[in-house]
Amino acid sequence: MGAHDNKVAIVTGGAQGIGKGVVDVLSSEGAKICIADISEEHGQEVANSINSNGGSAIFVKGNFEKSDVPEKVVNECVDAFGSVDILVNNVGIQPLTSYKNVEETPEEMWDAILNVNLKSYFLMSKYSIPHMRNNNGGSIVNIASVQGLQSMKLVPPYAASKGGVLSLTRQMSLDYAAENIRVTAICPGTFNTPMVTNSVSKDVNLDEALKGFGAVHPVGRIGEPEEIGHAVSFLSSEKALFITGEYLVVDGGMMAQGAWDTGDQG
Repeated sequence: MGAHDNKVAIVTGGAQGIGKGVVDVLSSEGAKICIADISEEHGQEVANSINSNGGSAIFVKGNFEKSDVPEKVVNECVDAFGSVDILVNNVGIQPLTSYKNVEETPEEMWDAILNVNLKSYFLMSKYSIPHMRNNNGGSIVNIASVQGLQSMKLVPPYAASKGGVLSLTRQMSLDYAAENIRVTAICPGTFNTPMVTNSVSKDVNLDEALKGFGAVHPVGRIGEPEEIGHAVSFLSSEKALFITGEYLVVDGGMMAQGAWDTGDQG
């Protein structure tokens, strides 16, 4: 028996990185998975792997900058599996071209990041909650960031989006607690994901750069995506029924030491 047998989970941004780590853990624990991502190649590959190993998964392609995508994702998940029990709002972008101060940030870049990193969380929740209500409860886990708690230079839209995720988490938890729908968040530190590796200049040795990122963390390394997957599994399980409106920091101790702005983080 798995911790999530017969549950249906949607994971946005589930084709790579932290999202794939979440997908891997939840599917290994019995959940039926809807992977929603812009990358058809990677998303379909993950779904095919789960299905070929005896699990159940579908892939739904969608660009979360567009406001019609969340309803489509939820509808296709329900068509395939009949319900939604767990929603993991994970999709996020931080383009290299977005590293600017407020004055230099184009409005289009601000809108793109806020649409993906925050508005999609609102809309995915909006369309998933009625199905959770029909199941007499459910769990929403929002992937925020340590940058929702502290920040670094030149990331105004990203920092604003992650702070917004934490505030939205608290607020939704109050509105839906009486219906047994719990809303929590996770604040990752630096993880071994394409978002992090793509931030490394081509002129810099990648392994050395990742070691440098790891040195910022008291545990001496960066995280692996499955470690967020295990945190999501706990928060969405029956072991966490008394937890809502709260965030869990998964950062190798980085936030415990105070200021951490020494490079690209979380």
